[in-house]
Amino acid sequence: MLTIYHNNRCGKSRQTLDLLQNAGQEVQVISYLTNPPSAEELKAVLAKLQVGPQDIIRKGERLYKEQYAGQHLTPDEWIQVLVQNPVLIERPIVVNGDKAVMGRPPENVFSIL
Repeated sequence: MLTIYHNNRCGKSRQTLDLLQNAGQEVQVISYLTNPPSAEELKAVLAKLQVGPQDIIRKGERLYKEQYAGQHLTPDEWIQVLVQNPVLIERPIVVNGDKAVMGRPPENVFSIL
């Protein structure tokens, strides 16, 4: 089963979920804004994405610009920022076993099916 870290208000996230469902995939939907990942879960997802926490930060968010832009934090500190402020997590993220991909563009998900 695939897992999608999803924000229903995001068009790319909705498109990605639609692509997966239309491809006949069983999908566990995690609404990460109301059910944010723990630090351990986020570390596991980052390892599957093969990126650091700075690579999944939504730098266009007002919160980022006002509080975090230009800060030099450690990876663990960035993970704590993301856990405490899930709005800063880029979406959607799709996980399939030991692989994960950003659904930007949504067609990226086909690479892990």
